[in-house]
Amino acid sequence: MNERRIVALLGRRDEPTDAIEEYCRYLGGALQDRGLAMELVRVAWKERGWNGALQELRQRADAWSGRWVLLQYTALSWSERGFPLRFLSVVTELRAAGARLGVVYHDVEGYRGRRPIDIVKRGVQLYVMRRALSEVDLAIFTVPPQVVSWLRDSPSKAAFIPVGANLPVIASSQSTKGNHSPLRVAVFGITEGETGRTECHQIGDALRFAATLPGGVRLHAFGRGALEAETCLRDTLKDVPVEVRVEGVLPAEQVVEALCASDVALFVRAAISSRRGSAIAGIACGLPVIAYRGPDTAPPITDAGVVLVSPENSSALGDALLRVLSDSDLRASLAQRSRRAQTDHFGWDAIAKRYVALLDK
Repeated sequence: MNERRIVALLGRRDEPTDAIEEYCRYLGGALQDRGLAMELVRVAWKERGWNGALQELRQRADAWSGRWVLLQYTALSWSERGFPLRFLSVVTELRAAGARLGVVYHDVEGYRGRRPIDIVKRGVQLYVMRRALSEVDLAIFTVPPQVVSWLRDSPSKAAFIPVGANLPVIASSQSTKGNHSPLRVAVFGITEGETGRTECHQIGDALRFAATLPGGVRLHAFGRGALEAETCLRDTLKDVPVEVRVEGVLPAEQVVEALCASDVALFVRAAISSRRGSAIAGIACGLPVIAYRGPDTAPPITDAGVVLVSPENSSALGDALLRVLSDSDLRASLAQRSRRAQTDHFGWDAIAKRYVALLDK
C-alpha cells in the first residue's frame, strides 16, 4: 500500500510532558495503519527566535505544496505568555507555500480570568482563533462546535473529533473488577498553584463521604502536579480514615496499570469534556468517572460511564462517589459504558477513521 504523507505542525514543547506531541504520536500510529503517514515537525520559535523559526519553516514548507499540514493550536504553544499572534504568521507562510491547511483546536476558548490583562489576553486569543479559522481549509475542534462560544455559526469547514487518551490501552488491559478492599479511587493529575489547592479540598471533601464504607477506601493520586500537591492533599485528609498514595509523572504503561487497578476515577481539574485527555484516560481503561458538568460537557463524553455533578453543589461530588463505590452493579454498568465509548469514540482507531474521512473529503 502506498502511503500518503501529512504533517502535524507543533509549537514549543511543554514540560515535563507534552500532551500535544503524545496526541500526535498516538494519532500518527493509528493513521499509519490506514495508509496515512504523519510527520511531526516543530516550529522552534522559543529556541531560534521567531525570525529564524519562520525562515526554517519557509524552507521546509517548499516540499509541502498540496500536502495536508495540521497545525496544533494551544495559546501557550505559540506564545510564552498566551498572546499567540505569531501563529497567524505560520498560517501565512504555509498558505504561501501551497499547503492544504487544517488547524486542530486543542484550546477551544480564550483564557478565563477577570483581571484587565486576562481580558486583553482572551481578546487576542479569540481574534487569533477566528482569523485562523477564516484562513484554513479545515478546522478540527476537540469539542462539538455548537458548544464553542465564539462560533456563531458552525461553518462547513468545522468538524468535531474528540481527543483520545495518550496511553497504550488495549482491550485486554481495560479494567475488570472483582470484589476487593479497600476500594480504590484514582486521581490522574492535579493543577498547579491555587487552583490545585482548591482541587485538593474538593478531593478531600468527596473522600470524607466514602471513608465510612466497609473495608475502607484508598486514594491513588498521580500524574502532573500530584507530587507538588501532596502536602495539601495529605493535610486535607489528615483526619479522614483513607489510605493515601501519591506519585508524580509515571510512564504511560504504569498509568494504565494504576487506572486499571482502580474502581473509580475522580476528575476535578475542570468540567469534563471530550478534550480532557486525563479524564478520557479513565474512560479508556474502563472506569466509572465522577466529574463536574460544564459548558463543554456534551456527547460523546456523556455516553461514557460518567457521573456528572454540579460544581455549585459542594456535597454532590461526595454523594456521587459514595453512591458509585457502594454499588458494585452500578460500577459494572458504568464501566461497560466507558468501554463501549472507548471503542466507538475515544480509541485511536476510531479517531483515525474520522481523520481519514475528513481529509479524503
